Amino acid sequence: MKPIAEQGFLIVAINTPECNYVSCADLLAKSIKHYHPDAQVCLLTSEDLQPNDWFDYVRPFPYPLVENAFANDWQVFHATPFRETLKLEADMLITRPIDHWWYLLRNRDVVVSTGCRDWQDRQASSRHYRKVFDANNLPDVYNAITYWRLSETAQEFFKTVRLIFENWSDYRALLKFPEDKPSTDVVYAMAAMIIGPERCTMPFANYPQIVHMKRQILGTQREKWQDELLWEYHNYIMRVNTVVQWNPFHYHQKEVFND
Repeated sequence: MKPIAEQGFLIVAINTPECNYVSCADLLAKSIKHYHPDAQVCLLTSEDLQPNDWFDYVRPFPYPLVENAFANDWQVFHATPFRETLKLEADMLITRPIDHWWYLLRNRDVVVSTGCRDWQDRQASSRHYRKVFDANNLPDVYNAITYWRLSETAQEFFKTVRLIFENWSDYRALLKFPEDKPSTDVVYAMAAMIIGPERCTMPFANYPQIVHMKRQILGTQREKWQDELLWEYHNYIMRVNTVVQWNPFHYHQKEVFND
């Protein structure tokens, strides 16, 4: 699909019985628009929706969906209306201006974020969720923030992502401690290895990175961090234990923002 706008944010939302991801995407889009009123935002979804005040575009998936929602991710390359795209996972919040990212990231054709942070803005040290990455020397990527511009490199990257998803049994056999169903992070990491990590990751940079609110990263006793840590979200500012969050906030526990 030919681009019809220069740059913008793409949010993927496929609702499941467990989670209304479109509702999450609404909140994320509103946070983007708060800090960047002129930003272009596209929702990629299987729901029948129309553009509104926070979604400038609503796009259907250009190809049939498969049961594993993650395995449809490669379609973002074909669905985006933008020449330059920043894909964000739906269950996140933007907590400060991030328009400087465009100038930092466009030095490459593809950038998948590397590493993550905790709520105290410390580089996450726990490897609890990354055993398959460490055992197979895969790049420590988080697809929650992925940048690409229309290019041969981006086309090659997402073609490889599709190939891995659609032939998972073959690629799974190459890994130690593989997943039964492929996650997007693992598939992105394998695709990065195939086309060259130096072409699509920036492990030397601490941007862009998410604040990942998972138990082992936080060091909490409970999976539901909201039951253990004090938090508030007011006027598009997120605080955890009074600490203002500056990086994209991946709240993970979807019920936090049900209201």
